[in-house]
Amino acid sequence: MAIKIDPRLTVEKLVPKCERLFELSAGKILSLERTWKPERGTPVFTVKGRYTKRGWTEWTQGFQFGSALLQFDATGEDRFLEIGRRGTRERMATHVSHIGVHDHGFNNLSTYGNWLRLMREGKGC
Repeated sequence: MAIKIDPRLTVEKLVPKCERLFELSAGKILSLERTWKPERGTPVFTVKGRYTKRGWTEWTQGFQFGSALLQFDATGEDRFLEIGRRGTRERMATHVSHIGVHDHGFNNLSTYGNWLRLMREGKGC
């Protein structure tokens, strides 16, 4: 199957869909922030619409806090920067030196990597 390029597609046409994406994303990030208890581990996948953990993997924690950093980057809403920074500081250090897994990118690039990029851009301080 070949990729079909639609030359009529413009950035302007995508704006409403992108705005809706970040509107929905904000609600999900804030809901997880309000309801997930860190002592339960890492939210991995949903069961009946609610996140649950599985001890055999912790790779999703990078998404938990990295998503907040990307939300801040897209919207400029400081509360998402705070969620991302706080979560990275408090929960991600164990992932930096966790060896024997291939999920470092999900954890470390999503969090520390995005935070570093934001700081270099003068946004994430």
